[in-house]
Amino acid sequence: MNARTRLLAALGFTALAAIIEAWGGWRAHSLALLSDAAHVCMDAFALAVALLVAVGAQRGATARQTFGYGRLEILGALANGVILLSATVFIIIEAVHRFGAPVQPGGPLMATIAAMGLSVNVLVAVLLRTEQKHNLNVAAALYHVMGDALGALAVIVGGVVIAYTGSAWIDPALSLFVAGIIILGITRVLRDCAHILLESVPQSMNVAEIDAQMSAIDGVVEVHDLHVWTIGTRSYALAAHVLLNDRRLSEATAISDALEKLLRERYGIGHVTLQFECETCEPDQRIICTQLAR
Repeated sequence: MNARTRLLAALGFTALAAIIEAWGGWRAHSLALLSDAAHVCMDAFALAVALLVAVGAQRGATARQTFGYGRLEILGALANGVILLSATVFIIIEAVHRFGAPVQPGGPLMATIAAMGLSVNVLVAVLLRTEQKHNLNVAAALYHVMGDALGALAVIVGGVVIAYTGSAWIDPALSLFVAGIIILGITRVLRDCAHILLESVPQSMNVAEIDAQMSAIDGVVEVHDLHVWTIGTRSYALAAHVLLNDRRLSEATAISDALEKLLRERYGIGHVTLQFECETCEPDQRIICTQLAR
C-alpha cells in the first residue's frame, strides 16, 4: 500500500470515528467525548491536508516557484496546528463553565463510543507509522492520532467511573486532560514549522562539521558565508562562498563537482550554490557576504 492510499484510508476511518464520537457526545451529554470528537475532526483535517500536500508537493518547479511546492506541507501543518489550538481554547472555556454548572453525562455510552474511537485510532496509527518519518504533515497527523488515543482511553475510564459513582465533575476534568494532550502534541509540530520557515539549519546537520568537510577538499582554502536550510521534507539547500587558490577554470570545476558530491552523498543536500572566490584576486565589492571570512 503506497503512501497516498494509506492516507486516504486513514482519512476515511478517522472521519467516520469523528461522526460517531460527535453523535455519542451529544447523546451522552459528555463534553469530554465532544472534545475528543473535536480532536478527531482535527485528525481528519490533518490527514486531508497531508493528502492534498502529498499531491501538490509533487508538482515540479515553475518560473514563479523555482524551488517547487515542497513547502505546501509546512504551510498545511502550520494551519492545522493553529486551528487545533483555537479549538482547544473553546474546549477549555466550556470545561471551566461546566465545573460551575455540572451536566450529568451518560457514563456507559461515553465508554462504549470512546472504545470505538480508540479502535480506529490504533488502526490509523498502524497505517501512518511507516510514513511519519518521511513527511512532516503525516507526523503532525500521527501526533494527533496518538494524543487522541490517549484521550479516548481516558474517556473510557472516565465513563466507567461516572457510571458507577455519578460524579459529573469527571467529564470537564477529562476535557481539560484532552486539551492538555492537544497542546503538548501540536507544540512540537509548530516548533518544527517555525524552524523551517525561519530557514534554520536542519536539526540533523551541523554547520561546523559541513564547513570542515568542505574545507578538507583538495584546492579549497576556506569556506565562509555558509547557509544551509530546509525547502521541504527531505529537500535541503546550501549556499556558500568558497575561497580557492589561483588555478584554471577546469580545475575549479573539478572542485565544484567534488563539493557537490560530498554534500549530496553525506548530507543529502540536493540544491547547492557555490560562489568561488580567488585567493590572489582583488576583493569584489559587489559580492555581499552576510558572514565574514575567518
